[in-house]
Amino acid sequence: MKSKNIHKIIPIILAGGTGSRLWPLSRRSFPKQFLNLLGDKFSMLQNTYKRIENLENITKPIVICNEEHRFIVGHQMKEINIEPLEILLEPEGRNTTPAITIAALKTLDIFKNTNIDPVLLILSSDHQIQEIDNFQLAINNSIDVALKGNLVIFGVPPTYPATGYGYIKSNNQLNNNDPYAIKVDHFIEKPDEATANSIIKDKNYSWNSGMFVFKATSILDEIKNYAPDIYRDCKKCLRTSKKDLDFTRLEKNSFLNCKNISIDIAVFEKTKKAFVIPLKCGWNDIGSWESLWNISKKDQNGNTLNGRVLTKETKDSLIRSEDKLVVTIGLENVVIVESKDAVLVANKNSSQHVKRIVNYMKEKGFKEAQNHKIVYRPWGSFLIIEEGKTWQIKKIEVDPGASLSLQMHFHRSEHWVVVCGSANVEIDKIKKIVKPNESVYIPLGVKHRLSNPTKNPLTLIEIQSGSYLGEDDIVRFEDKYAR
Repeated sequence: MKSKNIHKIIPIILAGGTGSRLWPLSRRSFPKQFLNLLGDKFSMLQNTYKRIENLENITKPIVICNEEHRFIVGHQMKEINIEPLEILLEPEGRNTTPAITIAALKTLDIFKNTNIDPVLLILSSDHQIQEIDNFQLAINNSIDVALKGNLVIFGVPPTYPATGYGYIKSNNQLNNNDPYAIKVDHFIEKPDEATANSIIKDKNYSWNSGMFVFKATSILDEIKNYAPDIYRDCKKCLRTSKKDLDFTRLEKNSFLNCKNISIDIAVFEKTKKAFVIPLKCGWNDIGSWESLWNISKKDQNGNTLNGRVLTKETKDSLIRSEDKLVVTIGLENVVIVESKDAVLVANKNSSQHVKRIVNYMKEKGFKEAQNHKIVYRPWGSFLIIEEGKTWQIKKIEVDPGASLSLQMHFHRSEHWVVVCGSANVEIDKIKKIVKPNESVYIPLGVKHRLSNPTKNPLTLIEIQSGSYLGEDDIVRFEDKYAR
């Protein structure tokens, strides 16, 4: 058998988070990795790949996400003209060890008939990195270390005694201006304040970035050694998983058998092959509104302002409007975030407690805790404009060339008014083109379908009327997205 010595770098992008720390913008239905938080052209997921796409020997990525977000991932990858090697759908989050195990097994399967022993670059989809050249240098320095069978983790130089990050202790002091690998001594989970204040003075310590580099065979050998049950369940899972359009839907029972554990705890805290490379690149995981304020551009009063915002005598604040005009007078050190259906007002120093209040809203049954007014579908999106007990108004956006399923409803009728573009409407096998300012009526119980046959976006207003308006009142007969 030929020795495998030709290397390819496979980006493995972990996009399975359902974050709530940046509520009300980030919610379970559309978490922060899919948001554009810093006002540039791309979402955080898109930037995760864009910042490494020109590395030598880099391939298209494997993206791992929750099945609820599969069409968002597909759409955002398409927007940057990337067709991932795979989009793996987790039925439920199981932390990083099962995800990385599945990805490593999949890469070996992809390259099984080649002379390639793939190097995996594990990236979180929700990190901000400001100094791209330094980041790429650290990655390039990691490859030779990984090719020797070692496991590399990137350590960020601490800038304050953080209690929300884990720490890595290396055998020797890290030279943050010269990113070369040093053997890991041990890891410290998120410390208390006293411990954080103590270890930040020691140059052997760095923050755990949650980004890694290793060969697929190297990490699988260590997983077999230290987490054999996860290795076994992931092999079975991948063997019984099904292809679903552009996605691979991971088999649920085997995947959920896996222990919910991070790769740090399962492998890196036990292995003798761990090396740390210092990563001084303006890294931030944007874990709170305060951390976003810290890295954002500010005006002469220390304010970060986005959207329709007008301030008077306001200082050191983050104020963001997604829809309405927000006006502030005489405020200091606050966070105000306005979305279409919710507003957050908090002291900036308390913004790390947002997750706690979101959990409280869940307990009280507030749907705004998890779901946006805007709902994304494979064909586009819809926005709930107004709703009552027996009626609802939506704005529907259909992408060029996209089509909703052939469907019917048991409990509601619908009225469609086209406001922009042209719609191809099928009602009870009769098809017609509906243009702006024209409308159609779909009676309860009648099969119907809406398509956009043009190269331009289609926008229409839908008025629903009936005894029940839930999204589960849909019977699909044909669907190009296999739902």
